[in-house]
Amino acid sequence: MDLIEKCVRKNYIYQGKIVSLRCDDALLPNGEPCKREIIEHSGGACVLYEEEGKILFVRQYRYAYGEVVYEIPAGKLNAGEDPALAAARELEEETGVTPTRLELLYIMYPTPGYTNEKIYIFRAFGGKRTAAHPDEGEFLETCFIPVAEVEKMLIKGEIKDGKTIVAVQAYLLAQKR
Repeated sequence: MDLIEKCVRKNYIYQGKIVSLRCDDALLPNGEPCKREIIEHSGGACVLYEEEGKILFVRQYRYAYGEVVYEIPAGKLNAGEDPALAAARELEEETGVTPTRLELLYIMYPTPGYTNEKIYIFRAFGGKRTAAHPDEGEFLETCFIPVAEVEKMLIKGEIKDGKTIVAVQAYLLAQKR
């Protein structure tokens, strides 16, 4: 069975510096016309860093949710940027940690129904401490949380960010092997 939908025309409604919004004219696999609303995003990279049994988090106010959220360090990919370089850059900018090695854990599609965003989830190994230097207008706190406490936070629903949940769950599974 053919499942592919074909784009007839991309119709841009808004083009911003972080996202663009389109309402495309498309064809379903059976040839019937349809509309597809798409949010274009350049993607992002995030990185889980653990040191001495503690996971490094950033706490940041997220305007869309109106609350402070626990997340692993992350950021938007620049056009054509290697996701591993972006992950290392964000870890260093937000927390002052320069990783020795990165390992790609997953490529995550956070919301495949309406966005083309991909998030590259990495695990960092080793690290050198330097000074953090967040982007202008970026306000966050860093904290190391013991793994046992992080697991409790997951169970209680205190960690709500999808990419962070995926990364932490991958870390916890790897520890049980």
